[in-house]
Amino acid sequence: MVFSSIEFICLFMPAFFLMYYLAPYKYKNIVLLFGSLCFYAVGTINYPIHFILFIISLVVDYACGVFIIDKPKYKKVFLTCGIMMHMLVLFYFKYSGFVFGELGKRIAFLDIDISPVLPIGISFYTFQGVSYIVDVYRGTVEVERNILNYGVYISMFEQLIAGPIVTYSQVRKELRNRRIEFRNVMTGVAIFIFGLGFKVLLANQLGGLWSDVTTIGYDSISTPLAWMAIIAYSLQLYFDFWGYSLMAIGIGKMLGFNIPKNFDFPYLSLTMTEFWRRWHITLGSWFREYVYIPLGGNRQGKFKHIRNLFVVWLLTGVWHGAGYNFALWGIVLFIILLVEKYCTGKFFNKYPVVGHIYMILLIPITWTVFVIENIGQMGVFFSRLFPFFGQGVWSVFRHDYIKYWNNYWMFILIGIILCMRWPFNLLKKIKNVVIITVICLAILAASVYCMYMGLDDPFLYFRF
Repeated sequence: MVFSSIEFICLFMPAFFLMYYLAPYKYKNIVLLFGSLCFYAVGTINYPIHFILFIISLVVDYACGVFIIDKPKYKKVFLTCGIMMHMLVLFYFKYSGFVFGELGKRIAFLDIDISPVLPIGISFYTFQGVSYIVDVYRGTVEVERNILNYGVYISMFEQLIAGPIVTYSQVRKELRNRRIEFRNVMTGVAIFIFGLGFKVLLANQLGGLWSDVTTIGYDSISTPLAWMAIIAYSLQLYFDFWGYSLMAIGIGKMLGFNIPKNFDFPYLSLTMTEFWRRWHITLGSWFREYVYIPLGGNRQGKFKHIRNLFVVWLLTGVWHGAGYNFALWGIVLFIILLVEKYCTGKFFNKYPVVGHIYMILLIPITWTVFVIENIGQMGVFFSRLFPFFGQGVWSVFRHDYIKYWNNYWMFILIGIILCMRWPFNLLKKIKNVVIITVICLAILAASVYCMYMGLDDPFLYFRF
């Protein structure tokens, strides 16, 4: 069950929120925990071991936090055990198949067939559990002794599957005492509907172009179509993940929680450094707080600073998936950010027009490394993007880009417009509740129609 599904919109949400709002305040956390566990159980119905694993992870995190405080003599042991439990489980499900598969190509006795199905949301609840244990160990948050409250924190269905990554300190007060006001609920409903529209009406439609090009084969497309396709994918990824994040934030408001924002118009950035302050903000904050700063940040000289940046960006790449392309993507970003920090960053910030042109070219190039898992096929695609290194501008179908432009131009244009701030600034100026209601109902109706007709796809970040 996903947010952009008929089952969630028409069955789960009405039933859950009816129970949630009717429940006395002291029972709301019980309803929220029960609803969240039901939501996750439905998602793991074909793999019940994934649900059991989630419950075990929740209990271990809670116990480690309590033991760190109650048995300070052994707090490092409990910290290490909690983190290692998460890392080993994450490695097995996310990376073991790739690692043993690659080793098996080189060492015969290590040719072990391991292909575990990735539990949904494991990357996100792993990070939340680790952050809680570390914060308790550091003394930056008080230990949560009420397992109900901790269970709600980890399992809240609005952000369990694909974030935003919420730390315990961000919701600690609201777990105990939150106000549910009609105005905030209505705001949450509107935010949810806009996120749903971004996902169903825009991201899914844009995704069709990349699927078409992948089906055709990269060596059979022209340079204009290659650029059109990777731009469409860049927009698809943005509106898919931003749409999910908005839905999570909207549901959070409906529940009485303030979920941190995850995007801040990243495609308006002048440098890649700025881009990654605006894209997947909670992931960047997590790596900064729990990897970069503990390694020493920029406080121990240039060499160690560069080392720390390398570690962070390599881990950022690998976190997104097991594959050479993800490691390469992280290394490419590290190199770009390093060059910007010590050479070009000030120039691009000083001359915004040049900075925007630089990012318009660079963003699709980096997403190319991200999306194409086969390194050989990645090279073929780059030979189409930059034909002077490869086969030439045109494909066997010389004007293929015209056909696909006619099919997708409207979605690409709308996507580019909605990457900017001004449409949302205009929307904020509309004070008439009736107009806003009509807009939301139109988006909701169109989205439900598309979902009913089967014009929907899973969220891209469910894979990570």
